[in-house]
Amino acid sequence: MTSSRFSASLSVALLFALVPGIAASAQQGRWADANDPIAKQLIEAERKWAVLECEHSNVVSEALADDFVGTSPEGPIYTKKEALAEGPPVKARDCKLLSTRVRFYGPDLAILYGKETSTRTGANGKDFQRTLIWTDTWLKRNGKWQIIAVQDMDEKPKH
Repeated sequence: MTSSRFSASLSVALLFALVPGIAASAQQGRWADANDPIAKQLIEAERKWAVLECEHSNVVSEALADDFVGTSPEGPIYTKKEALAEGPPVKARDCKLLSTRVRFYGPDLAILYGKETSTRTGANGKDFQRTLIWTDTWLKRNGKWQIIAVQDMDEKPKH
């Protein structure tokens, strides 16, 4: 083997040896610290969505990507078009974002884990508290952060 072929073979062997380690470390992700400006921006968008039933805004049309897919607490999968076609939000009060954690997976992908609550009036006329636990996936495309997927779950009241 000539020295240039040996060098090329050695370079390729080193590349294949290093790539799995680089890929694995990139997939580990990192929790955002409290002062991270991107995390603050994403959490603020989530807060606006959490209080949408109490304060009307256009956060859904802005935050959801065109290829967005979500899973509602009741089970059905829905798209951005279906989310926007839902009509006026249910009347609620005391809407609050209770907690949110942000985990980044590289510069363009973030998973947000959160919990929100609101007070609603049931069909029987009695008030009840609805608490959602959710996981939202954010992707940065063309310089803009948008939600590409959500999974919502009702937290069942403890009896």
